[in-house]
Amino acid sequence: MTSDMSNNTFVNKQLPVIIKGLMAFMFLLSAVAKLYPSPNLALPTFEIKQLLPMGFNETTAAYFSRILIGCELALGILLLQKNFFRRLVIPVSFLMLFIFSVHLAYGIATSGNDGNCGCFGSLLPMSPLQALIKNIIGMGLLVFLYLKTPKENDCSNFSFLAAITFASILGVFMVGPMQRKSSSDRTEEVMDKLNQSSATEAENTALPETNTASGKTAPASNPEASNTTVKDEKTTEKTEAKTEVDEPKAKRSGFTSQFGDIDKGRKILCFFAPGCDHCKETAKALTDLAVKDPTFPEVRIVFMDEEAELIPDFFAFAGRKYAFKVLDVASFWTVLGTTKDTPGVFYLWNGNIVKAYDGINERAFKKEEFRKIVQKKWSELK
Repeated sequence: MTSDMSNNTFVNKQLPVIIKGLMAFMFLLSAVAKLYPSPNLALPTFEIKQLLPMGFNETTAAYFSRILIGCELALGILLLQKNFFRRLVIPVSFLMLFIFSVHLAYGIATSGNDGNCGCFGSLLPMSPLQALIKNIIGMGLLVFLYLKTPKENDCSNFSFLAAITFASILGVFMVGPMQRKSSSDRTEEVMDKLNQSSATEAENTALPETNTASGKTAPASNPEASNTTVKDEKTTEKTEAKTEVDEPKAKRSGFTSQFGDIDKGRKILCFFAPGCDHCKETAKALTDLAVKDPTFPEVRIVFMDEEAELIPDFFAFAGRKYAFKVLDVASFWTVLGTTKDTPGVFYLWNGNIVKAYDGINERAFKKEEFRKIVQKKWSELK
């Protein structure tokens, strides 16, 4: 008898409290994770990868993402209080999970189970199937919570709910403002910093390259560096002349809007985030390959406009300066592709994409594999 009573007490009183805490934590984590590692990076990424494919335009996606995250944040808070808890908070929470589940199920049926669903942003990547299972479990817990919560426990202070919801949405708009500098402004700004850095650092060993995006050239740190660049260019020209017959026909890669010469000859186009450790390691690996191979293709970099002030440090770590362009986060993902991730590396030959890497998993950049690929003739690659 005592055991049955204790079990009933746990199921009717203690377990609902635990479930409330779990569901509140899930909604709060979902909201915070969509702002990780910073709102200016995470919000545009969420909009480009999740909302634009659903039919939103850039403006409506920007507003919808912030309102959605604000509502998730509000629900996480409201699940811990009693006002309209059974009559409104639980049903709205269930409805949100149900809508997400329908979207995930449709995506799995039409596009498969690849990629990150975006439920927890880049903080906790989940496949669509994992997210669907998580939502189904969450809906089950909410149903149990609804059944175990007496109607009379509900308080009726609706203004409290409205205030929490409004404050949460406003807070997301405040931490993730939608105004950004243009790509050309950011590129010019970073180039000026690089030029100033090169002028003051006499022992800088980075090789200068023309920034085709801004029309500026980073100053040479010493005559030997300039001579090295000239020699590299001549060597590349001679090599391309010898292999003129054994090369692919010219093709449009779709990247000429970033660099006008990207479809001419052999080029390596990279998509990096300045503060990304994996991107820095990839750039350093490319520099190592370029130092050992005088015929190594020219490298061009498209940087994401997130922590762009770290670009000088990025080049210092990589060991060489490369021609680059800075794009706002939304444009960056549009050019790279919403199904791809950073670091992105494309090996182009006359506009033909010979090899492409992206992300840090199975499609991640592989140094030794890439070294062998760039040393092969076109007939061998075919």
